[in-house]
Amino acid sequence: MKEILRNKNDTLCMIGTWAWGSGPNGGKIVFGNHYNEQQLRDTFECAYNAGFTVWDTAEVYGMGSSERLLGSLIADKEVSISTKHFPYRHYRKGENRDAVNASLERLGREKIDIYWLHSPRNIEQNMKELAILQKEGLIERIGLSNGNLAQIRRAQITLEEFGTHLFAVQNHYSLLTIERENKILRYCQKNGIFFYGYMILEQGALSGHYDKDHRFPSMSLRAASFKKSKFKKIQPLIEYIRELAVKYETDSSRIPVAWAVYNGVIPILGITKPTHAENLLDGLEIELKSYEIKQLEKLALKSGVRCKGIWE
Repeated sequence: MKEILRNKNDTLCMIGTWAWGSGPNGGKIVFGNHYNEQQLRDTFECAYNAGFTVWDTAEVYGMGSSERLLGSLIADKEVSISTKHFPYRHYRKGENRDAVNASLERLGREKIDIYWLHSPRNIEQNMKELAILQKEGLIERIGLSNGNLAQIRRAQITLEEFGTHLFAVQNHYSLLTIERENKILRYCQKNGIFFYGYMILEQGALSGHYDKDHRFPSMSLRAASFKKSKFKKIQPLIEYIRELAVKYETDSSRIPVAWAVYNGVIPILGITKPTHAENLLDGLEIELKSYEIKQLEKLALKSGVRCKGIWE
């Protein structure tokens, strides 16, 4: 990862800004968060000063508002930017060029370090466009998000035909998706494709801060998708996560992150408070034992809860 990541911290994670957007797909609607712009600016500075310089966003996070805010923060900073285009259902020629140019304007950048097709629609046409944009120097590396194994292979083949390669996959990866995603993870590891995992904490359900008696903010999409019945089923897993947090003297939200790192995943960690940024290194440096990894996965599988976003 040294080719694109500037220091030790960045070899371990990418900072996510899904919750930074406003309006549709923004923090208040999806997560039920309540914060102001100054809080996010302080959060950015805290993380940046700690050495985290790789940031992930997307055109649909708050319908551009996340990119605009991030762009205002990185103007004088040395950072790597990852952003994404959510393609139309039916392919439109030139849509990726339009999307890249719009993101560059919002971010105030001349080049995007990692550009992702946010959904595996019309893979051949869209990957062809991205390969052209890469050759023109508008994007550095190409990734695919939310793809299954067949779609990842198709993206690989298409890009190779145009003289480039699939740099990375960014998929939903947590203890509650391992049956689906571990096959993809192993494939990526065998084929030199980096695997970035988002929603490792399942939007907080695996953070240890919520349970059957303490649930998500009621007026949020995550509360609607993760009901009390699911929390009851994963209660033994939550309790074990808390037990490990006590053992390692850390916040319970860091345990699933340590689990992901153990498996070779590069986690995308969303933060909205300076304290979140201050605690990032803690979870990245925990080294869980193999028997603890197995117990986490055993409890997750035993729960019977399998998570999948409506966009997947």
